Amino acid sequence: MAQSICQARASVMVYDDTSKKWVPIKPGQQGFSRINIYHNTANNTFRVVGVKLQDQQVVINYSIVKGLKYNQATPTFHQWRDARQVYGLNFASKEEATTFSNAMLFALNVLNELACITPHLYCRCSSL
Repeated sequence: MAQSICQARASVMVYDDTSKKWVPIKPGQQGFSRINIYHNTANNTFRVVGVKLQDQQVVINYSIVKGLKYNQATPTFHQWRDARQVYGLNFASKEEATTFSNAMLFALNVLNELACITPHLYCRCSSL
């Protein structure tokens, strides 16, 4: 079962390499979403889930993985990347940004510690 470990309001953005600009993750949908980080306690995984405040549409459902690079670019704009995309969250306030970043850093810490405790689950070990 997954439980929310934080909630914040933010605009969900992605970086458009073509225009070199941040754009809404869903074209034509600006405005705030309710962003949660959920912790699935059964398998110790974490997800970022964002739901548009205006129409309750899911705009992001992102699995947080060990080693993810999370960058607090400004007090209210944070970002991370994967192989395909750079994601950004433009928070409604510094307090909400801090709440979210604390939860994200907690999740990354748990995932990194889990990898150290059970390395066979997360990396290939060469046999001797």
